[in-house]
Amino acid sequence: MAIGKTCFGVHLLVFLVLSASFAVFRVSSESDSDRIDELLSLQSRSKSGVIHLDDQSLKRFVLSAKSRSYSLVIFFDAVQLHDKQELHLQDLRVEFELIASTFINNNKDTPAHSKLFFCDIEFKESQNSFALFGINTLPNIRHVGSQIKNLKDSEPMDQNDFSRMAESMAEFIEAKTRLTVGPIQRPPPLSKKQIGFLLALVLISAPFVVKRVIAGETVLHDPKLWLSLAVFVYFFSVSGAMHNIIRKMPMFMADRNDPSKLIFFYQGSGMQLGAEGFAVGFLYTIVGLLLAVVTHLLVKVRSVKVQRTFMIIALLISFWAVKKFRFKMMPTASWQLVSKFASYFRNCPVKRRNRTLVLVILVRLLDS
Repeated sequence: MAIGKTCFGVHLLVFLVLSASFAVFRVSSESDSDRIDELLSLQSRSKSGVIHLDDQSLKRFVLSAKSRSYSLVIFFDAVQLHDKQELHLQDLRVEFELIASTFINNNKDTPAHSKLFFCDIEFKESQNSFALFGINTLPNIRHVGSQIKNLKDSEPMDQNDFSRMAESMAEFIEAKTRLTVGPIQRPPPLSKKQIGFLLALVLISAPFVVKRVIAGETVLHDPKLWLSLAVFVYFFSVSGAMHNIIRKMPMFMADRNDPSKLIFFYQGSGMQLGAEGFAVGFLYTIVGLLLAVVTHLLVKVRSVKVQRTFMIIALLISFWAVKKFRFKMMPTASWQLVSKFASYFRNCPVKRRNRTLVLVILVRLLDS
């Protein structure tokens, strides 16, 4: 019985050794064309053409392959970081899928179709792969060329290029692989079904809309709407809101000397905080509305006393607003220049009204 058990154990050990050797031999002897065929199969099964890799598949298609005629472009992802909006991982993933589908569609019948494959690796599933590449930060896109043996030698995409999304990815791929991505095929904002539904809705509602337009019963015929829009446009223009949107300026900032304090008005030129813009826009809008009331409504009031009283109040408020947010913000050098010109014109033989006109023009030029 002991001899039988020993023989069984020896046979089992020999079987396991042979099985492992056969598996290693099978992996090592797998041809390049076999790996390409499987990559093409995985690519066809993916909706976007991006192949999902893990530690095992990376080892098979890259590390265990002694010779490769293809290269990989890998997008490194981490699901747990998708909630961090500053990384834009989800947006970049969508752009990466767009580039993958564009390359596949533009190179269907060319040899380049089997020369480049787009892949992604997720951190939680493949931490060993991240370590092999030496990935410490995201977002990260790497090109693994056909001659790369050490994954840390793979070519990363510059972090500054991620802002241009798919266009910069296409330039990176074309520069590293010498292959042509082709024109980027972005999906239309609306599908054919959505466009058809909107057209049907427009055709159905057209008779009712035309009837209300002819009768003058639409919202666009309401003077209050246009008055509100005019005030909004005026406020938007004088508050510097477009500057704040383009430059992504914060509403306020912390004081460098005392972090517990907040700065709403930046003392200096070339920069304006959001709160400062809203404050300036609000006061200038008040001045504009007062001017509109004076020129359009006050002239219809019969009482001269009421007209004078309102005019004085409007002038005081307007002067205070302009002095508060314009004159105090003018640089000291500008005011010195104004004072020099003022003293010059005070002594020169020019009529008083001409002096005032020249000073107003000067201040206006400095203001612009």
